[in-house]
Amino acid sequence: MRPGVLPWTLGDRVVVALNDGHLDASLSLVQGISSEEAARLQIEGFRSAEAPRITVNAFLILGGPAPVLVDAGMGAGGPASLGHLPKALAACGVAADAIGTVLVTHLHSDHIGGLTGPDGAALYPNAEVVIPQAEAAYWLADGAEGRAPEGAKAGFRRAHALVAAYGDRIRRAGEGEVLPGIEAILAPGHTPGHTAYRVQSGDHSLLIWGDVVHLPAIQFAQAEATLSFDVDGAMAAATRKRILDRAAADRLLVAGMHLEFPALGKVRRDGAGFAWVPEQWSAAS
Repeated sequence: MRPGVLPWTLGDRVVVALNDGHLDASLSLVQGISSEEAARLQIEGFRSAEAPRITVNAFLILGGPAPVLVDAGMGAGGPASLGHLPKALAACGVAADAIGTVLVTHLHSDHIGGLTGPDGAALYPNAEVVIPQAEAAYWLADGAEGRAPEGAKAGFRRAHALVAAYGDRIRRAGEGEVLPGIEAILAPGHTPGHTAYRVQSGDHSLLIWGDVVHLPAIQFAQAEATLSFDVDGAMAAATRKRILDRAAADRLLVAGMHLEFPALGKVRRDGAGFAWVPEQWSAAS
């Protein structure tokens, strides 16, 4: 399989979209709108209503003292359609031990699973891992796993395994600048500490918004559509509407972990909803 890699110039930096693969899901996950409406939107978007595909991406930021990775994909613990980030990273000529920082949008497995190997060891041996403070407070709180529903307990265990693997190289950060030119912006709902990162280089900026949108054919048109694995669906919908509105009004360049690869573009208003406009790529990008 050919690695999914596409670089974009952002001022004096280069942001590389890295594809980890995809997950074949089900429209039964969609809440907040009817199943008929969800299926209609998928079909109108030339997407499957039977097995909607959720793309999984990460992003590499070059141009600073050391490469920065935003999220790390699923790793070896998921289906065969996921876990391809290491091949994409290798295609960039960037070794795992060269990564200086990993910025985590949130602690779901398809974002942090790729940080550790099957033996639990850190796969980025020289990296600092930045976890949003509110996210750590939710997943790593004493007794949190015991209070979680049975189907969610594995997520809490994986969060603890991440901390065990990286030890004192874990940094818990709030909103604001986390690295020179990179700002953390809280975007709660999908998880309590779900965080976007704004990358600035001169007059150029990119908002890497994490999981604001999972199913583009549905959630741009119907921002109130949530997914069953949103921790707080109402808050996730409110956050999505706020960020989409800002992105459209300010003509922001945005990127997302579940937008279809290469996952960079802009948002425009479309009637009562929004629409996705992929960024135009050229060899000079």
